[in-house]
Amino acid sequence: MTTPLPYLDDTQIERLSGLLEQRAVPFKGLNLEALDGFLSALVVAPSEIPLGEWQPRVWGGQPPRWDSEEEAAQVQQLLTGHWNMCAARARHDGDTLPDHLAPLLWLPEDPELTGEQALHEDELDVGRDWALGFFTAVMLREQEWDQWLDEHDWIEEIFDQLDRLASGEAIDPEDPDAPATPVGYRERLAIVVELPSMLADLNHHRVHALTPREPIRREDVPGRNDPCSCGSGKKYKKCCGVE
Repeated sequence: MTTPLPYLDDTQIERLSGLLEQRAVPFKGLNLEALDGFLSALVVAPSEIPLGEWQPRVWGGQPPRWDSEEEAAQVQQLLTGHWNMCAARARHDGDTLPDHLAPLLWLPEDPELTGEQALHEDELDVGRDWALGFFTAVMLREQEWDQWLDEHDWIEEIFDQLDRLASGEAIDPEDPDAPATPVGYRERLAIVVELPSMLADLNHHRVHALTPREPIRREDVPGRNDPCSCGSGKKYKKCCGVE
């Protein structure tokens, strides 16, 4: 029997990434970065999504046939560890997030690049797969997310930022009919840096929305001709009920 992983270490992350590239990506499933965005959306979703509903999406629609029950259990263990990482990330304020819980997405190896001309073409889509994975999970509860978006402008602003990562284009809210402008590499990085804070805000809202609240009940008030509850012996309207 395997023990669920609290989080994934670097070796386990590499193992999961390799499995996804072999058994998910060729079947239009998720790579590691997209899975990180996908699970992040699941843990902050308006309602819980059962494992049996979301896991097939990881693999492109149908979970693979594993070589043995042991291998299947190991894969499940890796997915659980990744889920745990995403859930713990969402519970942290973005400014205090530990390095081991940072979003799993690809960034250039050289942080000192000074201009977009120095970057290879495929390095300009930083965060794209992460955002696409996030929106893949959103579609599992589209109506509930739409309700949140209708009720809260700040959630719509988060989705607008993620859409910029996914589409690579920015729409002018003042002129939606104007041609979209490309989202540059530096703007992408700025959005990526804010992902933990976005998730923390969404998680806080989810917890608040799902927390049962006792209705505030007004104490029973005596009728105007009933004895006053203070014990004076007078009628309520002649005592504490005097207006």
